[in-house]
Amino acid sequence: MPLYCGPMPNTRARAALGAAILWLAGAGCGSPPPESAAEPRERGQHRHLLIVLDGLRPDYVTPELMPNLHALGARGVVFTDHHSVYPTVTRVNAASISTGAYPETHGLLGNSVFFPDVDNTRFLSTGERDNLLRIESAEGGRLLTAPTLGERLEVAGLRLLVASAGSTGSSYLLNHTVAGGGVIHYDYALPAALGEAVQEQLGPTPPAAMPNSARNRYIVDALLDIGLEHVDPTVAILWLSDPDTTAHAHGIGHPTSIAALRAVDAELERIQAGLRAAGLLDAFNIWVTSDHGFSTHTPGVEIDALLAPFAGELPDGSPRVVAGGGAIYVRDGDAAAVAGIVAALQDADRVGAIFTRNGHVPGTLAFDDARWDHARSADILYSPAWSAAENAYGYRGAAASYGTAGHGSASPYDIHNTLIAAGPDLKAGIEVSLPTSNIDLAPTFLYLLGLIAAPTMSGRVLTTAILDGPELAADRRPADFTVETPDGRYRASAQVSIAFGRRYLDAAAAERPR
Repeated sequence: MPLYCGPMPNTRARAALGAAILWLAGAGCGSPPPESAAEPRERGQHRHLLIVLDGLRPDYVTPELMPNLHALGARGVVFTDHHSVYPTVTRVNAASISTGAYPETHGLLGNSVFFPDVDNTRFLSTGERDNLLRIESAEGGRLLTAPTLGERLEVAGLRLLVASAGSTGSSYLLNHTVAGGGVIHYDYALPAALGEAVQEQLGPTPPAAMPNSARNRYIVDALLDIGLEHVDPTVAILWLSDPDTTAHAHGIGHPTSIAALRAVDAELERIQAGLRAAGLLDAFNIWVTSDHGFSTHTPGVEIDALLAPFAGELPDGSPRVVAGGGAIYVRDGDAAAVAGIVAALQDADRVGAIFTRNGHVPGTLAFDDARWDHARSADILYSPAWSAAENAYGYRGAAASYGTAGHGSASPYDIHNTLIAAGPDLKAGIEVSLPTSNIDLAPTFLYLLGLIAAPTMSGRVLTTAILDGPELAADRRPADFTVETPDGRYRASAQVSIAFGRRYLDAAAAERPR
């Protein structure tokens, strides 16, 4: 796989990154470091099961709370510095898992998105597959602007199966072209015959609940009892909706949220028992990850009030300014309005790091620092302010946003998530402390299957975890940098790690010196 050769960080940041970024630039595309240079190998004999436990923080995985997942790590590989893709929301990360790329490449920019050709008055929820179909139609079939894992497998005559208890949107993004495989969801299935087989064998879908154990169990059964036989996938993705669904409502560490953790951990044992009974356990590498971490929420910024002085209508009667999920579009391109909104955000204590294209507004980070610079990007992206405050149950991490608890910020508690794996192609009983990301999964699966990753896949092959992978010296370099307003009233910083030619955003934060 080639070294990532995308845009470098903005000019202001480049000087601050110093030697680490100079090394990255010097490595160039001609001499990629070893972990990036994984050549295709012989066609692998083993399959891959990726289990996504929505919203699973790494510190949930203890022998007391999740004994089965903890045991999987003890006999396999625990990645201790795994990263969600920012914005740390579900559908961004579903698209990144699918494409092995950041939003700058795949173009799915948030849990809600703005496509004026679909609706020029408001953001659309990407949690609803119907909205994604509308976007797909308006964009000439290009819902995502990068090829997917499923499409790469299909070219080789292999199949991807998705079985999901998450939203219709996230399930669709994992295999939206249904490239030679299938999607099983409790509301729909592709192809339709797959859903008919599930209904015939398992009956109607259980109602949603907290914990969402019955629905999660139903999807596990759909995978084990119907999906594996009907689709015969080389790669399967199983998405369970807890602990996210329950923790959003009850909070991190609440007894009901703890019950959700125990329930999904029990499903992990059922999955392994089901594969064992089918004679397939030794055929699968099992990977367990999450789409993002989680934080306790404190009151967020009143964004409508903040934007009110800049609001208005365009000649067609649609709004001049639209906002959603931390993204803000100034649709008439007024640079003064963009600067004014940024200044108002910088004055708002509940707002954290702010990003603009090329960091052109003083005191802002660049979209490229967050790997969010796409033709579809808004004018402004901002993160809620965050802290390391401890909640009532002893879990650290708070963000200024809506609801009881959630995710989406540039906090390390939202960015750092879980990755644990075990199987016939993987080393046993080790920890990998080098940074990894959700974008690394697709290239790794393809490598283990003897296939070449798409050029758009900026993730790296995780060869340090592979049984016959090279023994590589640790290669991690900090590359932190700071920007501020000319008057020093607002300062934004990004914490970045570089490993094997890839850079990983660890956190972004803001200070307001008094």
